[in-house]
Amino acid sequence: MTPDMPSDGNLLARMRRHPVAGSLLATPVTLVALLALLLVVACAIFAPWIARTDPYDLATLDLLDSHLPPAFMAKGDPRFLLGTDSQGADLASLLLYGLRVSLLVGVLAVSISVTLGTIAGLISGYLGGLVDSIVMRIADIQFTFPAMMLALLIGGVSQSLLPNDKRAALAMPIVVIALGISHWPHFARLVRGAVLVERQKDYVAAAQLAGRGHLVLMFRHILPNVLNPIFVLATLDIAFAIMAEATLSFLSFGMPPTQPSLGTLIRIGYGYLYSGEWWVVVFPALTLVVLLVSINIVGDWLRDLLDPKLR
Repeated sequence: MTPDMPSDGNLLARMRRHPVAGSLLATPVTLVALLALLLVVACAIFAPWIARTDPYDLATLDLLDSHLPPAFMAKGDPRFLLGTDSQGADLASLLLYGLRVSLLVGVLAVSISVTLGTIAGLISGYLGGLVDSIVMRIADIQFTFPAMMLALLIGGVSQSLLPNDKRAALAMPIVVIALGISHWPHFARLVRGAVLVERQKDYVAAAQLAGRGHLVLMFRHILPNVLNPIFVLATLDIAFAIMAEATLSFLSFGMPPTQPSLGTLIRIGYGYLYSGEWWVVVFPALTLVVLLVSINIVGDWLRDLLDPKLR
């Protein structure tokens, strides 16, 4: 070994001194959760290439393959690792595509919440006065309604107003908008509180003396300094959005069977649970649990890492 090449011990010591790598090495549970989350996200992104079949293509389904147990059971077929459903669709392929839908809904819904809440919080905290009172009272009114109930109300009313032939095609936009609108006050309050602190600092006064406009002050000077808590809350909120979407789908107000999410697969599989075909509901439920637990653990770790008060 040459002097320029670090030994494994030196490399491990350097990793432990690094704030991010050291924090991960100090908490093995978080490291496992992060690896699990990365694996799940990778499976969702590359689902069209990983999945054995396209579950949306009815031409690939064969009813003779329906109700098959997982491959590791006595009557299982090696072609279907996790078994099949009542239509003969490969459950592993359905899981990959359902996982993709759940993650996409979660990320898009949180993006709407972050955008609405951040803009409202910036304006409210920076301008103060009457504007602050109006924005916060609107947020307080929405806080009186549980987020899940509000999303259920928006989704149910939207579907009832649409013709039957449009409901399936517009199911994802409706769910995304309903979940996005239901959670923006959390971000608005968080950003408002941070802005109230930041606007009292010297760099804001210096920018005002330099003649910076209000929009420049809010978005170029104050916003970058309040991104850390926004990022942490957004990470945790993705878990809420995924769980809320699964609940809506389980209640038949979310994604349709033609474009199933994990919640839709759980709803469909629940009908076969007591007939002995447990794999149709157990595997989607386990996937949802692993996804939500991993996101929550990683979100808590990010909060501890990015918040200097918790170090």
